[in-house]
Amino acid sequence: MKQRTAWQVQKSVVYALFLREVSVRFSAGRLGYFWVIFEPLMQIFIFVLVKMLLFGTKSPLDYSVFITIGFVAFNLFRHILDRSMSAFEGNKGLYAYKQVKPIDGLIARILVEILITMIIATIFVAMGFYLDRDMNVENIGMVILGFLWLIVFSFGIGLFISVIGIFFNSFLKVVRLVLSPLMFVSAIFYSMQNMPQALQQLLYYNPLAHFIEMIHDNYFFVLNDSFIDYEYMLIWTIMPLYIGLWLYRKLEKGIISV
Repeated sequence: MKQRTAWQVQKSVVYALFLREVSVRFSAGRLGYFWVIFEPLMQIFIFVLVKMLLFGTKSPLDYSVFITIGFVAFNLFRHILDRSMSAFEGNKGLYAYKQVKPIDGLIARILVEILITMIIATIFVAMGFYLDRDMNVENIGMVILGFLWLIVFSFGIGLFISVIGIFFNSFLKVVRLVLSPLMFVSAIFYSMQNMPQALQQLLYYNPLAHFIEMIHDNYFFVLNDSFIDYEYMLIWTIMPLYIGLWLYRKLEKGIISV
């Protein structure tokens, strides 16, 4: 019998953990499926309603589509970080099997979040066409690239936080406190080109705002990418990913034994 390579073993382990995570996420049966869709739908409905009541409906773009895209992108980032932070501890009982590595569980959880996001996005697209919303995309390739880049960025941040957090639990608590207010400074509800210059300069330092702005600007014809700094995004993608992978490699045995 031909011996499997390390890559084939890891692929099988990640796939098994992926199926396990899917089962856990939807363990409530039909109600579990319902909440996965209902939560982002209610978020979008509430914020669109608040915007319409406060500022009216006059806008050069379809605000319901704008905020939907922003929420889908932000929730993908937030859920990847949230699920990553508990990945090492959540799969601790499986480390008795030498084939299972801590990073395998983290990758499996991220793949589940990507799957859920794809399902939610598909439902929203179908709803958009049914409700006759503005579904014309300026550059679909760049929108897809924006989401893929966001996934890599989120993975790097999630891995870095997870490695530090497994040894310093208080660090995870701080990160969770930051995630909620981060939603209001990440260009979900507004385009950065419409913000005062002083606020633009302040929000510039939030890398997530660049990712969401990239997705928004390549979706809507009336927006431009003057705010986006692709080099800044690249730095924030490579550095946490590199440091996270380096720390994980150095501390993998410690993560298993904690």
